[in-house]
Amino acid sequence: MESDKELNYHLFLHRDEDFKRTNIKSEFSRYNDIKYGNVEKVKESIEYIKKNFYKGKGTLSDNLLHNNIYHMVIAVGVVSRVCIDAGMSEEESYTLSDIYIRRADQCKNPQDVIDLSCEMQLDYATRMHNLRKTPAISYHIRNSIDYIYDHLHLPLTMEQVAENENLNPSYFSKLFVKETGITAKAFIIDAKMKTAKNMLLYSEGTLFNIAMALGFSSQSAFSAAFKKHTGITPGEFRDRENYKDIFL
Repeated sequence: MESDKELNYHLFLHRDEDFKRTNIKSEFSRYNDIKYGNVEKVKESIEYIKKNFYKGKGTLSDNLLHNNIYHMVIAVGVVSRVCIDAGMSEEESYTLSDIYIRRADQCKNPQDVIDLSCEMQLDYATRMHNLRKTPAISYHIRNSIDYIYDHLHLPLTMEQVAENENLNPSYFSKLFVKETGITAKAFIIDAKMKTAKNMLLYSEGTLFNIAMALGFSSQSAFSAAFKKHTGITPGEFRDRENYKDIFL
């Protein structure tokens, strides 16, 4: 194979330099701490990572910033998938992964990427910790949540989601509140607003395009819903320097 020669050369260099990669059991032990929401353990790991970020890692680029970004992308890819395996919804986990990758792409120096990687791991761990405190959700409600995220581009109503599950709207409404703690209507709006925040911060889409992409009848309807939900206008939120800390 074409890669054999280069592979053998790098294996020789690793032996010559006595380079040892991070033990896979140790690596997945850290991932398991995130997966099972062990926030305190993750915080301990973060202190170690900040001091030993390069230990046991290969060189993926001669450019240190790019090198760190590549390692960050690998880490968030693994973390997002182990969290899905432990119960986080695919939509939430993959969207969160996209957010952190885009944020890494905007970093200006290597240390910023290390700090972001630590923030990412703690974020996932905290979400998994909270998820494990939440009572089990039934098939109908879990399926409904997936349906909502798959159809954010439509002007969704609670009745449409209930119909998709072949459930009586009144029964579905009570079941949704019982299992999630909020109404289906509130959940739909919250999902649209979270997606809107992502688009406002990490895309160049106009307010009109974002409004249409999220199933609003007009830009003004979107702006009114956004301000009611967040207390500020979409334009104000787009000012990252002032509002990035209240993103999710």
